[in-house]
Amino acid sequence: MAKNLKYLVLIFFLTSQNFAQLNTYTFEQAEKLSVEKEKPLVIFINTSWCKICKMMENSTFKNQKIIDELNQYFYFIHFDAEEKRPVIFQQKTFKYKPKGKNTGIHELAENLSNQTYPTITILKNNEIMVQIESYSNANDLLKVLAKVKIENVEK
Repeated sequence: MAKNLKYLVLIFFLTSQNFAQLNTYTFEQAEKLSVEKEKPLVIFINTSWCKICKMMENSTFKNQKIIDELNQYFYFIHFDAEEKRPVIFQQKTFKYKPKGKNTGIHELAENLSNQTYPTITILKNNEIMVQIESYSNANDLLKVLAKVKIENVEK
């Protein structure tokens, strides 16, 4: 029995090693890395209370093809629209703006979304290339990422 358990643990360990993790960056990290190797930024703008955002986190962004594409061709930023930490991006400091008791929005989320969550914003050379508001499944997002890759190569 113990021998079988050891094999099961070993199989689980080996198979789990084949699944890559999604590399996630802050705006500051992605901007610094872009200087060294230019790639578009994929920004997932969400909130902690958004059920659709959680669905995407647990499905779309756990899809191995999505993970592979994002890790290889993009810098992925997971950004909470209600983040309270100031963010320095494009040589500007963006801050949290309270809008009442325990509510508010980050200035950067305002600039990169229409305050619809979730929003995926793809930036290239500090310009918005694509903006997807609402849920996007893995297949739909893969199509968008493929198009952005083609446009990125052509420019």
